[in-house]
Amino acid sequence: MAKYIHSMLRVLDEARSLAFYETCFGLTVAERLEFDDFTLVYLSNAETATELELTVNKGRTAPYDIGDGYGHVAFSVADVDALHARLTAAGLSPRKLVDFAPGGEVIARFFFIADPDGYQIEVLQRGGRYL
Repeated sequence: MAKYIHSMLRVLDEARSLAFYETCFGLTVAERLEFDDFTLVYLSNAETATELELTVNKGRTAPYDIGDGYGHVAFSVADVDALHARLTAAGLSPRKLVDFAPGGEVIARFFFIADPDGYQIEVLQRGGRYL
């Protein structure tokens, strides 16, 4: 059996990305590994053992081409309305809250937000299959 341990995103500005992920999701540095050409920064919080790995390639100045294959990373939160309001007040521009009810019954309440490098993040109200 395999255990999912992390996802990796390439970022241009380490400090900007660290501030974003801590403000939005309470992720802090679990470990930082420095190499000649790049730095790996592993982020985590007390909610899960899964980590987000940020890769900072030294000397890179051009934005990354996210391409058309990337979809999104998802986080579940206890109060999606409160987080949406807090991120809006912080000027981070989350998109509108959506009640997803394809059959008439709400099965998910969520919003999307882009990180500083343009990666899309889905934020879901915790419950049902989104624990």
